Amino acid sequence: MRAFEYLEPATLAEASAMLHRGGGRASVLAGGTDLLVQIKESVRKPEQVINIKKIPRMDVLTLDPVNGLRIGALVTTRAVETSGFVQRHYASLAKAVTDFASIQVRHRATVVGNVCRASPSADSIAPLVADGASVHLYGMSGSREMYVEDFITGVGKTAIAPDEIVTHITVPAPPLHTGKVYLKHGRRVQMELATVGVAVSLTVENGHCAEVGIVLAAVGPTPVRAVRAEEVLRGQCLTDALLQQAAQAAMRDARPISDVRASESYRRQMVGVLTRRALDQAIKQALEATPCEQ
Repeated sequence: MRAFEYLEPATLAEASAMLHRGGGRASVLAGGTDLLVQIKESVRKPEQVINIKKIPRMDVLTLDPVNGLRIGALVTTRAVETSGFVQRHYASLAKAVTDFASIQVRHRATVVGNVCRASPSADSIAPLVADGASVHLYGMSGSREMYVEDFITGVGKTAIAPDEIVTHITVPAPPLHTGKVYLKHGRRVQMELATVGVAVSLTVENGHCAEVGIVLAAVGPTPVRAVRAEEVLRGQCLTDALLQQAAQAAMRDARPISDVRASESYRRQMVGVLTRRALDQAIKQALEATPCEQ
């Protein structure tokens, strides 16, 4: 392992200044489940490792009925997985982090770290995008906010600046009668990268689709919003025929490739299958949903 300087800032301003001085050669340590492995394997060779665990309020996981869910940069996937209010009101995210990895990894890995990793098969990103989540960044120029959908720019690439830290993620409070589902297909149920993932957030009013988000994982270099499938559903009466039409549209929205896990054609077919299943489950959830509360 290559030697590096280890730093422990006490404030966000101090951490940002360290990143600025590092000039792109410093790495932030939160959970460390990716970073430490990559350092050991010489995939990443940072000159400084900046541990943010001493910075206050970075481990906050809260739900506000008006402002929605807040996930701090140090909140682990296990904390999200076992949170009662996340399970009730953000079921797709709770399911995604449950499928994330081994129990040992989930106790260390953070949701923010999984988003910043920007892997096409990352489990947490698709439901966050479907729910309209935002990342909040702090840097030398101050704070800014952007949608997770815009934050992910490519395979392993994000819009974060060299001196910035993602402090937390926020997810809007779900409207009444909203169902949220994430379905993942792989060669085994857990501890496996997604071959295909589908996240759905669906709001139902009087049997019609009031609002919908459908996001596909592992079928493009970034999470793929199934825009045509959403357009099929939005404002329409939710019939079986319409749901099947939306599933077919999602297949056209997908941009899969062939690799060691699956062929392009297989992935595209599974997008259709999982989208239809996720829509059915989301509608059922929406009809049973309760008002957002802790």
